[in-house]
Amino acid sequence: MSDSNAVGVDPSNVEQLGSWDGDGGAFWAANADRFDTGVARYHGQFLDAAAIGATANVLDIGCGSGQTTRDAARRASAGSALGVDLSSRMIELARRLADEEQVTNATFEQADAQVHPFPDRRFDLAISRNGSMFFGDPLAAFTNIARAVRPGGRLVLLTWQPLRVNEWQRVFRTILAAGRELPVPPPDAPGPFSLSDPDRVRGLLTSAGFAGVELRGLNEPMCVGSDPDDAHQFISGQLAGLLNDLDADTRAGALDTLRASMVDHQTDRGVFYDSAAWLIEARRD
Repeated sequence: MSDSNAVGVDPSNVEQLGSWDGDGGAFWAANADRFDTGVARYHGQFLDAAAIGATANVLDIGCGSGQTTRDAARRASAGSALGVDLSSRMIELARRLADEEQVTNATFEQADAQVHPFPDRRFDLAISRNGSMFFGDPLAAFTNIARAVRPGGRLVLLTWQPLRVNEWQRVFRTILAAGRELPVPPPDAPGPFSLSDPDRVRGLLTSAGFAGVELRGLNEPMCVGSDPDDAHQFISGQLAGLLNDLDADTRAGALDTLRASMVDHQTDRGVFYDSAAWLIEARRD
């Protein structure tokens, strides 16, 4: 079990620490390549929007296995990139990959960005690719991040648009619900869609000390596996919690339906589902 005192996590994020530094983080670390492949269509657009200069000092929030941090560090060839995440397993993997790829100006730390004592005005840019939606107190988190960004510095986030326009999540949840009415997390609760409402995003970031908040909608196909069997194994593992309350026959039927959906979405490049994200940009006042 994770030690919240050792990590320095805010009480509102203890549950997130338990997941990301527990079985959830272990699954993400074991499937890091799959997650990077899944959002690959967004990755270049995200980095281009970040417009990372050669001397930039970059903070990467919720860096996971560190692909965004390493690529930011490559662009900031005379600067640096620091990646932070709650998952010790993913931080360990990120460090190992940076060593293997000889990205010497990328560093990683297990930390809760909501309360971590970053140096004031240290960073030219804060970025997060799908890692900023899980704070227990997002206003406190973005205020802390804003404190770490120099005046005139920038914030660039990639977050999901609402569930209804994200086929990959909507279809998987419907199938694995197997006729049940699954509760939809409140829009202000930590989770993949907590930053899906543009008005909420603008209000949070403005209140935290950012200005000029702009959201641009992106729509890209998301790869969930190389073939239906591969995709089925990955998604049924990722969303296994949705099956816990089902009896054996109903669970088997849901998994069969899931595999049939994978077959329907197979292409010659893999299994793809539609997705929709926000590219969010703001500047530090």
